[in-house]
Amino acid sequence: MATPSKTAVQTAIDQYIDSLAEPLRMLNQKIHETPELAYEEHVAHDAICDFLQSQGIQITRHAYGLSTAFEAKVGNGDGRCVSFNAEYDALPGIGHACGHNLIAISSICGFLALAFAIRQFGIPGHVQLLGTPAEEDGGGKIDLILSGAYQKVDVSLMIHPLSEEEFSKGVHGIAGRSSIACYDITAVYRGVSAHASASPWEGVNALDALVTAYNSISMLRQQMKPDERVHGAILQAPTVTNAIPEITRAKYSIRSSTMDGARLLGERVRRCLESGALATGCTVELEENQIFADLVVNPPLCESFRESMRGQGEHILANDEILMPGSTDQGNVSQLIPALHGLIGIPVSDGAKNHTRQFTAAAGTSVAHERMITAGKAMAMTGWEVLVNDELYGNVRNAFTDARGGIRTRS
Repeated sequence: MATPSKTAVQTAIDQYIDSLAEPLRMLNQKIHETPELAYEEHVAHDAICDFLQSQGIQITRHAYGLSTAFEAKVGNGDGRCVSFNAEYDALPGIGHACGHNLIAISSICGFLALAFAIRQFGIPGHVQLLGTPAEEDGGGKIDLILSGAYQKVDVSLMIHPLSEEEFSKGVHGIAGRSSIACYDITAVYRGVSAHASASPWEGVNALDALVTAYNSISMLRQQMKPDERVHGAILQAPTVTNAIPEITRAKYSIRSSTMDGARLLGERVRRCLESGALATGCTVELEENQIFADLVVNPPLCESFRESMRGQGEHILANDEILMPGSTDQGNVSQLIPALHGLIGIPVSDGAKNHTRQFTAAAGTSVAHERMITAGKAMAMTGWEVLVNDELYGNVRNAFTDARGGIRTRS
């Protein structure tokens, strides 16, 4: 079968996705109205899987050993594989304040649209949809990488919402912007309890250990680089005053522009945390989580998505040199294969940014949903280009190899 024109594919995709407008909107609302934390996204997992099965898509639930991950795949022949990542975890206390319900719906839309085009036009290639839990805390994509979920993937695509006020007027987003590396260290201090008035000298104060470490890290910030961040929270502290505290717990996030930078800064934070125990006589247990890598931007892939958004009547930028202050486990995927992490603006009250209650409300609106549907259609067209355009894919691979210092790698 002859390769169809780009216009024919886009028209078919638009009509197909438009026919699913109501069920896609209902699915988005269900995810938004039922926020679930990392690795606990059971309602979202089941709702998405049920919806995809209703559209004739075969689903692997609880995929790759993760109870809230899933995988769907459609394809023909031996062509390339385009993967979409669907995030759907929320934040404690403030729900979908990072708009992961929108990320999910855009990737579901992109997957369904490209799967439809593959079937409708007999395009050689494959499309994969991965349900990727725990982006906010834990790193579900890192778990999936280690389990081989991206083993046969050639390109990974996803979209993230931001406040539209972060872009200039008339611009609704950007296809590529790098993010910084990040990981967490949790410290548990253990001391000895004693009566705080009758015999305080018999105690070993775990709160003093935590406060000592807190102050050390606060002083460390004076010697940190401008693009580095350390921020923390006290997870467990005493609730009474008349006993020497025997256990406290704190968690710190360490961010730097690269993984190597984050590890070096993390070593300095570790010494601060250890100093609290050394100064007070407590013991300390330190636990580090998986590191979120810095995002590798792929200019040819960004340009393809920008053109695809233009085909949907939307103006976005291709990429820039601005470094996002946030982190994402899509960065780890981008270190292994060419990846897109586009940013699409949505209207937010007072222009508030992600991780606020205003953004939670904005993520549930119809206009935000429609912008993600548009982005999903555009991602599908970019995926189609990757499957059928050898020149584009060659440029994408070359850009990836160059960005990785000439290292040829694949998950």
